[in-house]
Amino acid sequence: MDVVSDAVSAVRIGRPSSNRVRVSGSWCTRLDPYDGAGFHVVLEGSCWLLPDGGPPLSLGTGDVVLLPHGTGHVMADAPADAATVEQAVPFERWLDGTGPQLPRAASGEMRMLCGKYRLDRSRVHPLMAELPEVVHLPNRVGAHPELRAAVDLLGHELSTQGPGSCLAVPSLLDLLLVYMIRSWATQDTNGTWSAVLGDPVAAAALRAVHSDPAAPWTNDRLAAEAGVSRATLARRFTALVGRPPMAYLTWWRLTFAATLLRDTPDPLAAVARQVGYGTPYALSHAFSREFGMTPGQYRTGAAAGTDQSTTR
Repeated sequence: MDVVSDAVSAVRIGRPSSNRVRVSGSWCTRLDPYDGAGFHVVLEGSCWLLPDGGPPLSLGTGDVVLLPHGTGHVMADAPADAATVEQAVPFERWLDGTGPQLPRAASGEMRMLCGKYRLDRSRVHPLMAELPEVVHLPNRVGAHPELRAAVDLLGHELSTQGPGSCLAVPSLLDLLLVYMIRSWATQDTNGTWSAVLGDPVAAAALRAVHSDPAAPWTNDRLAAEAGVSRATLARRFTALVGRPPMAYLTWWRLTFAATLLRDTPDPLAAVARQVGYGTPYALSHAFSREFGMTPGQYRTGAAAGTDQSTTR
């Protein structure tokens, strides 16, 4: 795969969930911090997002917001002061209509899509870690056309509930996450990973590693893939990525092994072959050194849903 796909796959667990919301008048709802990522898509109308500890954000029709670190926040029909935020209705109560409405002047109808992704934060790729608390992707003509297409498809699928929608909606939500991260990476020109993905040398080496992590990569082979000398590769890759090519390769192989242990029933020997280790023992030794537990312990903990936070 490629870096963005692998970065998302390494942390994504379970199925995403979403709610299509249609509301008018005065409203104010709180979404508590979440061990995952949340998102909102404004389908019609406008509203305000007030992240915990961050400035308020005005959202209009077509705007997309990703909260990649599960930041708690308030959504409201208008800017809200501290007292109003304090009275915000919990999102679950607001959805089922059991929460009180705040007595403010009525505003127009608003439709939006609210959802969240479950994430395993025990081994977050640095690309995902670099995402800010709030990623705002405003609806601008000609900007992020693939993201707009995914939003339109998702809105249509949710409104029609046609045959096969139970499969289509989660798939479209996964696609939406990829497009949100891709759009951020292309617009955040000051970000480290925007620079990494935009650098022909580092990007070529990363493509090689992620497309075939089991290959017998060496600095010389990766330099040949990037079309530069070994010294040039080492200098540019280390400066941009933050670790030398071989160190990144080892880290990614073990991270990929953890994903396979979590998501597949493959025996350890098969996992070792897929990530470039000659024997299960060699993988187990490296895995224990990196994660502080054996592959078997990791798999058992992942199956039980326990915290894997001892990883680095």
